[in-house]
Amino acid sequence: MSEIEVVSPESVGLSSARLERVSQWLGEQVTSERLAGLSVLIGRRGRIAFFEARGLADRDSGESFDQDTIVRIYSMTKPVTTVAAMMLYEEGCFQLDDPVANYLPAFAETEVWAGGDAPVTETVPVTNPMTIQHLMTHTSGLTYGFMQANAVDAAYRQEKLDFPGGSGDLASQVERLAKIPLICQPGSQWNYSVSIDVLGRLVEVWSGMSLAEFFQSRLFDPLDMRDAGFHVDESNQDRFASCYAPASGGDLSSIGRTPTAAEAAARGGLKLQDAAAGSGFLKPAGVYAGGGGLTASMRDYARFCQMLMNGGELDGARLLGRKTIEYMRRNHLPDNRDMAGMGQPVWSETSYDGIGFGLGWAVVIDPVKAQFVTSVGEHHWGGAASTFFWLDPEEELFVVLLTQLMPSSTYPIRRELRQRVYQAIVD
Repeated sequence: MSEIEVVSPESVGLSSARLERVSQWLGEQVTSERLAGLSVLIGRRGRIAFFEARGLADRDSGESFDQDTIVRIYSMTKPVTTVAAMMLYEEGCFQLDDPVANYLPAFAETEVWAGGDAPVTETVPVTNPMTIQHLMTHTSGLTYGFMQANAVDAAYRQEKLDFPGGSGDLASQVERLAKIPLICQPGSQWNYSVSIDVLGRLVEVWSGMSLAEFFQSRLFDPLDMRDAGFHVDESNQDRFASCYAPASGGDLSSIGRTPTAAEAAARGGLKLQDAAAGSGFLKPAGVYAGGGGLTASMRDYARFCQMLMNGGELDGARLLGRKTIEYMRRNHLPDNRDMAGMGQPVWSETSYDGIGFGLGWAVVIDPVKAQFVTSVGEHHWGGAASTFFWLDPEEELFVVLLTQLMPSSTYPIRRELRQRVYQAIVD
């Protein structure tokens, strides 16, 4: 298959001089010890106009963070899983308003936690069944164990419901998950959750394949995503980056709230979080986590993004129809509400005023309310290790940021990068 063509910025309406601000920002992330290493790719009008890498993939060995470095993309797995599910939707395997229990009967017995100070055992009946669309939009009533906010996520931790990770396989993990009450009535709130992990299990049910097999045969091979997978192949392990955390301050429970001034001030420097050499991602996964289990290189994710920008096709391989992609890009939250209006005012250092949610990603519905320069309809998502991507159909633009810093709420790097990219558009 052909590679995405690399061209001069000016040929696609970007300014080389103004892109120097992106280059400078990349260097500053490393010299300030915010990040050990990172790379940014900017694609416009079907071509690559900017691709640079800085810093180290591993500070102990001195291995550089290069254009072919492989990283944990964590929740950037979610759009891949959602695309897989929508491929099966196009084949007639389900309807978006189908109850999840039609395909995973264990959820027919799942009730809703009573809330407040009630123990997790105090529940009320479900009044609105959880649907496939609820899973795709994180309005299912599921949550994440790392949130550390209530009795439900405490039950997740007690049961060791880790995605990725955990024991057994995806089917057994989801069966155990269904025994824990929902955090709220489906459709009533936006709560970041293991919803897409459940969707990944549904891909297995609908396709008759494991999620890893489906990804490889139906997405990665057709798109020539050579490095993507639920673990790093032995031949690629020398390109795998270590993951870091701020030397002090910050954990995953902070991504859904605004840090205090003291917390923000305490962050700085780096400590090792997950060494590349001993990482669990070097071994084949037991649980195929559709919500956060993939590793990939920049080339892989750029090809995935270009397929989406092309309306579902790349180099003759069509995964989805154009109308399906356009539908996924719409805001699917009730009454066109934003995520702040659905109970999530902040996520990963970003206000969610003016930002809705489509099928698999956040969608900008009001840039002024969101308080950053972008286009209506821009859609995006990121991963726990501070990776990020966005697609802007109006500007025929996509951007991918790869790095390895947990949690993603440590610094507002995503907003900073957006600012520098958009100021470089000159046509």
